[in-house]
Amino acid sequence: MKRTLLPEGWVKPRGYANGIAVRGTQVFIAGQIGWDEAGRFHSNEFAAQARQALANVVAVLDAAGGKPEHLVRMTWYVTDKREYLAALKDIGQAFRELIGSYDIAMSAIQVSALIEDQAKVEIEATAVIPD
Repeated sequence: MKRTLLPEGWVKPRGYANGIAVRGTQVFIAGQIGWDEAGRFHSNEFAAQARQALANVVAVLDAAGGKPEHLVRMTWYVTDKREYLAALKDIGQAFRELIGSYDIAMSAIQVSALIEDQAKVEIEATAVIPD
């Protein structure tokens, strides 16, 4: 059972959790970018790449026998903070459709570049599949 951690007196965060506690099999998902299973980008738009990166996270998790509700941590690396913020509505919609709940400890970090030149976002994730 996943338990969201919110220290007493803290304001509940929007769009993420401060912490998660859970027991089970840990799954560590390498950074996923906005290309398909053949390594092809279908869009240069931030939101479309974020949707594909999230779908890739879900696919890797599925290969481990996990589901989106087993995700406990995500780190987003974005190449342009303003582009990320401008796409939040579409990213939020994709997140709700593919992942569901925001009870995941998350961080977002702007970086100067990603290894794949066309990539605008890379998402690392950790999941725990309950025993």
